[in-house]
Amino acid sequence: MSYQQPPRRPRSGQGRPSGPGQGPGYGPEPGYGRPGQSRKPAYHRTSMLPLPQQDEAPRDYGAPPRRQGPPDDYRRSPAGEGGYPPPRRPRRRPRWGRRILIGFLVLLLLITGSLVWMDFSLNRVAAIEDYPGRPAEASGTNWLIVGSDSREGLTDEEKAKLTTGDTAGKRTDTIMVAHIPDNDTPPTLLSLPRDLNVEVPGNGVNKINAAFSLGGAPLLVKTVEGATGLRIEHYAEISFGGFAGIVDAVGGVEMDIPEEMRDTKTGAVIPAGRQTLDGVQALAFVRMRYSASTPRSDLDRVVNQRKFIGALAGEIASAGVLLNPFTLFPVVGEMTDALTVDDSDHLWHLSSLGFAMSGISDGSTVTTTVPVTDGRANTMDEAKSGQLFDALRNDTVIPPDVITN
Repeated sequence: MSYQQPPRRPRSGQGRPSGPGQGPGYGPEPGYGRPGQSRKPAYHRTSMLPLPQQDEAPRDYGAPPRRQGPPDDYRRSPAGEGGYPPPRRPRRRPRWGRRILIGFLVLLLLITGSLVWMDFSLNRVAAIEDYPGRPAEASGTNWLIVGSDSREGLTDEEKAKLTTGDTAGKRTDTIMVAHIPDNDTPPTLLSLPRDLNVEVPGNGVNKINAAFSLGGAPLLVKTVEGATGLRIEHYAEISFGGFAGIVDAVGGVEMDIPEEMRDTKTGAVIPAGRQTLDGVQALAFVRMRYSASTPRSDLDRVVNQRKFIGALAGEIASAGVLLNPFTLFPVVGEMTDALTVDDSDHLWHLSSLGFAMSGISDGSTVTTTVPVTDGRANTMDEAKSGQLFDALRNDTVIPPDVITN
C-alpha cells in the first residue's frame, strides 16, 4: 500500500480558495466539517491561536495601549497595569473677585474706624445754648467760624516763628458766619469785622470781639445771634498754631498775591506773584492789616481771610487729598487737634462746611462783609444789613447792592 502525500496548503497570496474545499485538487481543510455544517474555529498551526472570524474585528495582541500624558503624572487605576488613569480633577481658579471684595471691605472698615476715632478726638465746648429770645429756626444752616489768637500750647520758638507775640488770654481775629442754604441758592460766607460795635448781652455796647474775651464761645454766639437775627446751629474755632498746622499738613496753599505785603508791625513779608504759602506765611497773610497793601485795615484783612479760606477748603476737597490716604489722614488728624467745635457737632458736619466753602475760589459761593456806614468797620448799616440778614434767613438771593468787599 503506497502512501500518498496530501497536497500542501498554498501560501498567502497564491490563490487560496475563498471557501472550504472549493478549490480544484484540494480536499476539505482540516478543522472544517462536512458541507452544510457550521464552520468550526480553525487554529494557526504554529501559534495555535484562533483565527478571526470574518464577521469579527481583528484582535490586537500587541502591546497594551500607551498611557496618556507624561509618565510622572500617570496614576495606576485600581484595575492594574493595563488600566487607564482616572480623570483629573479640574484645577480651581483663583477667586480674585472674592479677594478684592474682602480687601475692599477691610479697607472700608479701617477708614470708618479711623474717622470715628478722629470724631471722638475733636475738641468740644458747649458753645450753643438755648435762652429766652433766641432767634427762631429758619431756612438753611448757619455756622459761626472763629479764629482765635490764643497762644496756649505754643513754645517760645513757635511764637517767634509765627510772629504771634506774647499777649496773654485769647481774642478773636476772625469772626465769620457761613450760611449753607436748603435750596439752590448759593452758600454765603459773611465776615463780621472784629471792631464792629454791637450789643453784648450783659455788657452793654462793645466791640464784637470783646464778647469772646468776656464770656468765651457761648457769649460770642449770643452776641452774633442778637446782632444778625440768625440762629447759629454749628460752631468751629481754630487757633494760631492749629491753622498753620492744617496748612502744612495739606502741603501748602497756592495763592496769587497781586503786590508785595509787608507788615510794619510784625515785620512779616510776602512777595508778590503766584506762590504756595506754608503755615507761617498763611498765618501772616490772614492777619496782616498794617501794610500798604491793606489801606482799609480790618476791612481788607477780612477780604484776604475769605480768599484764603476758600483756597484752603478747595485744596482739602481736591482729589489729590481725598483719594490719597497718606495726605487725607494727616490733614484730618491735624484738624481734630486744631479745631474746637460745639458738643453736638461731628466730623461729617465739618465735611459739609468744607465742601460749601470750597466754592469760594470758583465764585459759586457768595462772599461779603456786613455793610458798615463809616468805612472803618465800626458801625453797621442797619438798612442794608437788614436786607442781607433777611435774604439769609429765607434762603433767597442777596441783593447785589448790599454785597460789599
